[in-house]
Amino acid sequence: MSDSDMPVIDPKGAQLVYMVIADHVAGQIEAGRLTAGGRIPGELEMAAMYGVARMTVARAVRELRERGLVQTVRGKGTFVL
Repeated sequence: MSDSDMPVIDPKGAQLVYMVIADHVAGQIEAGRLTAGGRIPGELEMAAMYGVARMTVARAVRELRERGLVQTVRGKGTFVL
């Protein structure tokens, strides 16, 4: 994920921050920038990339799992389905 692709995150805005992140990662998957079987960055790395708390990223990853886009393997990471 490159910096030029990063969404504008406004914590005071109408959109939930974790949904903005989840939508952005989902868009990266749809565009083919994140491919099936590929690992997405870890929560701490994503938190730094987006400038948010790790728990916000954790909620975004949970949203992606609920959408059926990623799978988390304990001790290994989160992978695109």
